[in-house]
Amino acid sequence: MTDKIVLVGAHGRMGAMLIARAAERDIYVTGTDMPLVPDTLAPACADAALAILCVPAAVFEETVRSVCPYLPPKAVLCDITSVKEIPLLQMEKHWSGPVVGTHPLFGPAPLEAEDKTVAIVPGRGAKTEHLALVREFFLAIGCHVFETTAREHDQAVARIQGMNFITTLAYFALLADKDEILPFITPSFRRRMEAARKMLTEDAELFTGIFNANPHSLEAIRQYRQILNLAASGDVELLCERAKRWWRKDRHSAQ
Repeated sequence: MTDKIVLVGAHGRMGAMLIARAAERDIYVTGTDMPLVPDTLAPACADAALAILCVPAAVFEETVRSVCPYLPPKAVLCDITSVKEIPLLQMEKHWSGPVVGTHPLFGPAPLEAEDKTVAIVPGRGAKTEHLALVREFFLAIGCHVFETTAREHDQAVARIQGMNFITTLAYFALLADKDEILPFITPSFRRRMEAARKMLTEDAELFTGIFNANPHSLEAIRQYRQILNLAASGDVELLCERAKRWWRKDRHSAQ
């Protein structure tokens, strides 16, 4: 790629990972981070064709407000947050140029075997060439991309990422003080506990922020509560049949 790319949040885990992956493929990305002051923003943003914001939702709008005055008028403003509806509105509020939302559906240390997929969400003013620029960057660093809408994205993430976090959190919170169950722990429970360890001991603040920022989180919780009500009424066989749909051959062949 020959267009200048600036990445804001270069010292964060995701920002550092994206810059490193770009460097491995001889793609130069200008990185900048806190403090976001004129002396650093002006040279970093000068002549940029694409600005990628890699900052948490809690400081997102403040970052947008700080960065936008230093971007060229035709620069594409892009983000990688795990929600899309609110960040797109915030970018569109402060930037009159093209806006594109993205969400890398993997963490800062992805396994090589993982499918590094990125959702791309067109925002206001995003034309074919602007989407192509964003798509080209992620394809160049070894990702797969697909296009969606902000609403479709946030509804799906509320059910995949948000519900995975909140149900795991609730399950282990329920059992946290029940020392009497310790002699009964099984190997499958230990595997589940180990799978949850990092999420709940290291990344809980991150996932809590994502959950709170997603406008569809509470609706997903209400739907899950309906499923629990079915279990509480004894309809476990019905739920088993429904859950087995995940392993239908035709479902996975369509992915």
